[in-house]
Amino acid sequence: MARYTNESIERVRDAVDMVDLVQAKTDLRKSGSASFTGLCPFHDERSPSFSVDALKKVFHCFGCGEGGDLFRFVELTEGVSFRESLELLGDRYSVTLELDEEDPHAAQRRQQRERLLELLERTAAFYVRMLWESDEARDAREYLAERGLQESYLREFRVGYAPSDWGRVMTGSRQAGFSERELLDAGLIQRSQKGQTYDRFRRRIMFPLGDVRGRVLGFGARALGADQKPKYLNSADGPVYHKGRHVFAADLARAAAAKSGEAILCEGYTDVIALHQAGLRNAVGLMGTALTEDQVGELARLAPRVLLALDADSAGQGAMLRAAQVAAGRRLELRVVPLPPGSDPADIVAAGGGEAVRDLVAKSMPFVRFRVERSLSLEDLTDPEAKDRVVEALRPVFATLGAGALRDDLLELAAGRLGVVPTKFAEWLAASQRAGASPTVSAAPARQSASPGAATAPAAQRTILDPAGRIERQFLVQCLALPAEGREKLGTIDVDQDFTAAVHRRAARLLRDHLGEERLDAGDDEELHGTLAELQVRAGHARGSRAALEAEHLRLQLTRVERDINTAKRAGGSELVRLVELRESLRGAVEREVEKTLIETRPAED
Repeated sequence: MARYTNESIERVRDAVDMVDLVQAKTDLRKSGSASFTGLCPFHDERSPSFSVDALKKVFHCFGCGEGGDLFRFVELTEGVSFRESLELLGDRYSVTLELDEEDPHAAQRRQQRERLLELLERTAAFYVRMLWESDEARDAREYLAERGLQESYLREFRVGYAPSDWGRVMTGSRQAGFSERELLDAGLIQRSQKGQTYDRFRRRIMFPLGDVRGRVLGFGARALGADQKPKYLNSADGPVYHKGRHVFAADLARAAAAKSGEAILCEGYTDVIALHQAGLRNAVGLMGTALTEDQVGELARLAPRVLLALDADSAGQGAMLRAAQVAAGRRLELRVVPLPPGSDPADIVAAGGGEAVRDLVAKSMPFVRFRVERSLSLEDLTDPEAKDRVVEALRPVFATLGAGALRDDLLELAAGRLGVVPTKFAEWLAASQRAGASPTVSAAPARQSASPGAATAPAAQRTILDPAGRIERQFLVQCLALPAEGREKLGTIDVDQDFTAAVHRRAARLLRDHLGEERLDAGDDEELHGTLAELQVRAGHARGSRAALEAEHLRLQLTRVERDINTAKRAGGSELVRLVELRESLRGAVEREVEKTLIETRPAED
């Protein structure tokens, strides 16, 4: 895939107001000339530890350690890749992105794809006009109203109507300059066995599927008449649309899912819209397919926790089990929303309002509890053989649970239903395990999730530096605070010998060569991006001075000498006396520079 030009990336960077971008996710207050602080959107906290440098357009949280530039911020809050964050910001700030030179065949494929996206976008707009303006769509409007769906949300989701005419879309698109081949590739028409072409979607309510930028890739269509088969029809696979790769409304739910740390997965299109209407803006849909690996990957990019709000019938429960099988081994926690039998989320919103469905979502249970309760409900527990089958079914479930309150609670639940004490049930599980029963796919969550209020996308683990690492970091901070003097100091050190942390070595080399330039480019080094952001934020808060820079430089040298002394002691080297003398000399120099720093930063007397 061709890369966007560096000039395009810089135009986006220049166009973005970093403070406005961040304030959409968390409140900020000014703490310096270009510094802002607030509560971190990536972990729960009560005291602000999140800092933004408005000029350098970087952020860093001193609590959880997450940090980076404006693109990284969008990656985390929207759950997207760097390329997608660049495209989102380009769209948002009206910056045209240009590609580096690409292979002619790749350029042709890209242009063809863009033509298909234009055709699909044009068709989606046509379907929307038909829904709200045509007499033929009256039944469709009534059906949607009966489902309790409001016009404003239907318009936001760009729900439309495909007329019953066999060639309305085909004729209009050809008149607009699109070819029959393009209509076939976009999945908007199909060819009969006799070779005739006609509109694929007719007399159906249309639900567009968008990519991360909201561009239409295909459609899901619901029939209006009982005579129409199938009831639900998706776009055919082609150059743009691929069944099973996407989830419905991911573009609309992405920000809310990243902020809440969880996504709600439904089966139907109207279920998703109903939940958004009820205030649950993190809801997405399955597009009428069984959950696939690609969809699990999409869900994992949305949030670390997925709440399964699938229909409470046998098909819906089977879909939950398949979801657990596909998600097994991934860093994704599954929970189940307890829907009443015979109902779906849209029914609940229509009958009880948003509060009713929000209450159910708040009562979501760990998937492992759902597995236990379902296994217990499928058998006649008065039959000893049925009890054995339940034990066998639950053995792999309990095998994934470590000691703790959840395991004890589920042991008590199952034992009570089986009519035995928990210790006896635990014995049965252990006996079954010793018998060598083959394991099945685990339905237990792969990891502990973030707390309910935490926003997020995968946050970084906070790096705990040793004393040497902290000295290295503080030296680099002072270099950034005084760029001209800092670059000079960096030119006097041996990066490989003076720095112990690999990322600090990379940062020192980059600063040595580029300190003072408008932007520091870490390339594809994600760890270096985060470290540079932290250093720049710290430099914005630091009181840079020549004495402070000199003191940190001396501390860096002193730390290296300490390491050399320890090495000499182990090796019995003859340089030990000289190194000890050098250490004492450096200690004295550090004390003098620290005293100068105190004098320079002391408030002036009136």
